[in-house]
Amino acid sequence: MKKVINTAKAPAAIGPYSQAIQVGNLVYTSGQIPIDPATGAFAEGGIREQTRQSLTNVQAILEEAGLTMGSVVKTTVFMADMGDFAEMNAVYAEFFQEPYPARSAVAVKTLPKGALVEIEVIAEV
Repeated sequence: MKKVINTAKAPAAIGPYSQAIQVGNLVYTSGQIPIDPATGAFAEGGIREQTRQSLTNVQAILEEAGLTMGSVVKTTVFMADMGDFAEMNAVYAEFFQEPYPARSAVAVKTLPKGALVEIEVIAEV
């Protein structure tokens, strides 16, 4: 049975999807772009600030599900420019501790609303 996870501490869905869905002992988040839920605008700055906001949004969704970033088993990072990888990775490292989740990082042509980064996770309950 699917359980919807929703919080006002992360941006509302901008389409026909949920912030996250729990199925059994796994929580799947939708990709989080760097929208500040308080303002509805992108975090000011570049890839570092956008990565921090995207991960803060993920964290808020996980907290709504009673989880922490330590519960994450897999992440997928979508970037508009793979040249931003090192800066994204530096901020990413602030949010995770060993044992680190598995991760995929890919460059894509464009992201929603012109974001520089979008991050989704799978976490274990």
